[in-house]
Amino acid sequence: MSLLSFFGRTRQFESQLAESRTRLWRLAYAWCHSRHVADDLVQDTLAKALARHNQLLDPAALSSWLYSILANCWHDHLRSRKDATDIDEIDECKLPESEQPDDGYAQNEIVRSVRQAVALLPAGQREVVTLIDLEEMSYAEVATILGIPIGTVMSRLSRARTTLREKLKERTTCAAAPAGAAGTAAIYRLHG
Repeated sequence: MSLLSFFGRTRQFESQLAESRTRLWRLAYAWCHSRHVADDLVQDTLAKALARHNQLLDPAALSSWLYSILANCWHDHLRSRKDATDIDEIDECKLPESEQPDDGYAQNEIVRSVRQAVALLPAGQREVVTLIDLEEMSYAEVATILGIPIGTVMSRLSRARTTLREKLKERTTCAAAPAGAAGTAAIYRLHG
């Protein structure tokens, strides 16, 4: 490979990484719910991708490759915080009631409720539901990214959606908000 083609490929690769940054950050934030941690995760992901760009065999699979790196960075972060309390060990808590009763804010409240419900999911379920429902990836892609069998992806997604449905139904009952079926539909559209 000539020096010019190497630099051309590197610039193109860096450009593609820059374009992926927003999607990576959105996914990282969906997993960790901290702007600072999401920034760190994306920074680590992009640094590792730049350092190992020669390991990307198929440029068409760049997104999946980056999501795999992000998932590994996220798991490293979780391992480094072993002193943190696991969400499964916390008693069930009700989602907060709507702060803005005006009907004009109903859609924003639904999105906020869904995001809060997703935040309460165990990490494995949160990863799967955000990759499939937010990033619209296939089960096979998610299995590859997370390094788990497709059956595990399907069971985690099923449990996550069931939990989300229950949380949103509980919130609708507690707040007597007009979310109803729209809250359940929002499970499948986390874009907000």
